[in-house]
Amino acid sequence: MNSSSVAVAVMAALMMFLLLAPTSDAAISCSDVIKDLRPCVKYLVNGTGKPPSACCAGASALQSAASSTADKKAACECIKSASKTINPNPQLAQALPANCGINLPFTISPNVDCSKIS
Repeated sequence: MNSSSVAVAVMAALMMFLLLAPTSDAAISCSDVIKDLRPCVKYLVNGTGKPPSACCAGASALQSAASSTADKKAACECIKSASKTINPNPQLAQALPANCGINLPFTISPNVDCSKIS
């Protein structure tokens, strides 16, 4: 499968998730999270070295947007679900915040426990 086919499949899966995602009290939406992290998908799946600047800009925007506990939990749940779909490289996903110079209160992983975010 070529990279454009993978990108189309990932985007289709993310769009299905957005349509099926439950609503919450958070001000941040899953579509906002996906928009911010879309430039990171290719890097997280098969990248090397430092993340692209567009990825870090999106991760930084997400960090700024997810200011309340409800926002952080909503972002975490969205990323957790999307991670199950795109299957990121665990080392790249875990290192992404530090490599972009930001701090997220959770790990980018399909196994993260979002209920522990405060």
